[in-house]
Amino acid sequence: MPTAMRSKGFIAIALLPALLLFLIFVIIPVFWSAYYGFFSWKGFGDATFIGLDNYIEMFKDPIFWRALRNNLILVVSSIVGQVPIALILAIVLFKNSFFSRFIRSAVFMPMVLSTVVVGLIWGYIYHPQFGIANYVLEMLGLDSWTRAWLSDPKVNMLAISIPINWANVGPYLVIFIAALQNISPEIHDAAKIDGSTGWNKLMQITLPMIWSTVVVTIVLCISGSLKAFDHVIVMTGGGPAQSTELLATYMYNSTFSVYRYGYGSAVSTMIMIVSAILIALNYFATRRKSS
Repeated sequence: MPTAMRSKGFIAIALLPALLLFLIFVIIPVFWSAYYGFFSWKGFGDATFIGLDNYIEMFKDPIFWRALRNNLILVVSSIVGQVPIALILAIVLFKNSFFSRFIRSAVFMPMVLSTVVVGLIWGYIYHPQFGIANYVLEMLGLDSWTRAWLSDPKVNMLAISIPINWANVGPYLVIFIAALQNISPEIHDAAKIDGSTGWNKLMQITLPMIWSTVVVTIVLCISGSLKAFDHVIVMTGGGPAQSTELLATYMYNSTFSVYRYGYGSAVSTMIMIVSAILIALNYFATRRKSS
């Protein structure tokens, strides 16, 4: 048997356990959940087939549309916030100095923290009575700007998106630094000889060479934003009056609070559909950009 064939066989055998685990704990539950979305089921006992009734009820529920709107706000804020900040920091901290390593660790640290801890910290920061956000505004003489950040429907989604962005910049920073390190030094030298520096170098050389990495980070932002759950549950619980409800919290409340597992399965399937649509739109948009 040729060496190449033996190598491919070894790789396939080595990947088989991970693929089996992924199939059992991810792929099969996805299809199982989609299947139960067509049933009325309380999580125990018999399930009654009701066809598309769960989806029809979902589309008629204004809370679902509010949750979808909030999720889209979170997706946009994550893409606009996390990706540019991580890219700028990666370019600034590209050099492997002690200061750069320290800042990288500091930026990545929120990712190490539990999302519950992050939610509690920012919940205290936004507290209307003794929170540091209002305190700083009062110190600056901006008393009219103080408010109950997590209770005001005009700003609570923006307030929630800030800690989510803060906690998730770190991984994208590491990804962008790895992408920048893969650019050959000869390319930088050639650009320097041609007089391409600063902004021109970034737009004409650096960004096109790591564009595939940018696309991947945007996809991760989309999927991560649609799965956002912990921060909102800890900080607001989806309230007040469902003003901060997300699709994941809507699914959780519909499933485990009132024991409607069939309806919750339909909502989870809809989350996957929305995610697939947004990722597809991102693919076509970035493909046109790259071409």
